[in-house]
Amino acid sequence: MSSGIEYYEDRFRRAYLEDFEPLLAFALRRVTHPEDAADVVAETFLVAWRRRHDMPADAEARLWLYGVARLVLANHHRGGVRRQRLGERLRRQIVATVADPGSEVPERLAVRAALAGLGELDREVLMLTVWEGLQPREVAAVLGVSPAVVRTRLSRARARLREVVGDGSGPPGHVLDVLTAATRKEER
Repeated sequence: MSSGIEYYEDRFRRAYLEDFEPLLAFALRRVTHPEDAADVVAETFLVAWRRRHDMPADAEARLWLYGVARLVLANHHRGGVRRQRLGERLRRQIVATVADPGSEVPERLAVRAALAGLGELDREVLMLTVWEGLQPREVAAVLGVSPAVVRTRLSRARARLREVVGDGSGPPGHVLDVLTAATRKEER
């Protein structure tokens, strides 16, 4: 029985060695991106391995592999069309639901300037608390200070930012969250 298995495996190996380059050239001429050709050939030989008992012998094997490659290419093109349509739908949805990030630039610059005006410890307390979502005791552990120091610094840093940037009464978002974000309740 093992000689039958070896026969099919040897036939597959010969077909791979003899037909890999012609199939790659075949695929390269039919895809837009060269890296897609490698995927097509890999998929073709995967099908050939799975169906090695169905693969014809000798010269007929190349023709059979071309037929398999054509089907793989057809699937590849259909998948590309589906991906393109999905991409277009997602782009339309994003444009409809996401604000232009350029409109936040002045606010971002104001917050960066205000943060730069804080002391290093105040700035770090504020950023770890609001942007990283850490509790005061966690911030204290990161910075090597007491939670009471963190709470005091956080309150002071927020007050200084309000003076420079404003009260954050605009639409909610990441830019001014440093002023309005509530700190999670901490277990004591």
